[in-house]
Amino acid sequence: MAPQLYTDETPAEVKNAKGLHLLTMNTPNGQAVQIFLEELKDAGYNIDWTTTLIDIMTNDQKKVRKAPILIHIPVTVGAFSNQDTMKQDWFLRLDPNGRIPVLVDNTTSPNPFPVMETSAEMLYLLKKYDKNDTFGFKDDMERSQCLQWVFFWHGSGAPYQGQVNHFTRAAPEKIEYAINRFKNETLRVYGVLEIQLSGKYGDGPRDYLAGKGKGEYSVADMKTWPWVKGWERSGFTQEDMKPFPNVMKWIDRIAARPAVQRGIGDAYALKK
Repeated sequence: MAPQLYTDETPAEVKNAKGLHLLTMNTPNGQAVQIFLEELKDAGYNIDWTTTLIDIMTNDQKKVRKAPILIHIPVTVGAFSNQDTMKQDWFLRLDPNGRIPVLVDNTTSPNPFPVMETSAEMLYLLKKYDKNDTFGFKDDMERSQCLQWVFFWHGSGAPYQGQVNHFTRAAPEKIEYAINRFKNETLRVYGVLEIQLSGKYGDGPRDYLAGKGKGEYSVADMKTWPWVKGWERSGFTQEDMKPFPNVMKWIDRIAARPAVQRGIGDAYALKK
């Protein structure tokens, strides 16, 4: 028998949701999935979803509908803070790691199917909804290249930049060694992106991370961009970013997309 996904403690708007339901916050990880959903919609796919916003900083949960209409429900869920070790059972049933975003597919039979981890959620959506390979490539080698960059950022970029954010903004004390280490590693990772986008070992500058020639916009860009565009918030300066001119152009190029702006916009912002 399949485990029970929802309990009496599960908020009504979560367990009564139909179709795709995203539990998220407007953080880089949340934005990656939010952007992809918006891009799939713009690409003409028949995809709809509802959203529950989780305030990971104050442990409040708020529901936003497309209007948006906000309903406040007092709950405790997973937060970025290591001090918050108490996680509610209803949320851990969706994601044992207690983190956002979580994508729940209520169209699966016989039970809803939860997907944890940003990259896994994007790949789930890619396979189920992107039937024309608009954002994932038909060619096996191009698709592999796309996945390589998704995994590169998931395993290298996001952890390093996340630690920069923690030690510069959230840590109870300033630890210079930690700050310098993770800043340097993040800059190194930016340098890897610069190598790819500059075409240093290829056929010249690229527009996107994966694909032949100048590349094509894909989930690799959507996964990476929400983090890298926040370089200033992470404490990097214009001087720090000078070695990465192609990365900076790439940031602006993706920011100009309407679906990207919606994916990081007011519909996903917690209302105070």
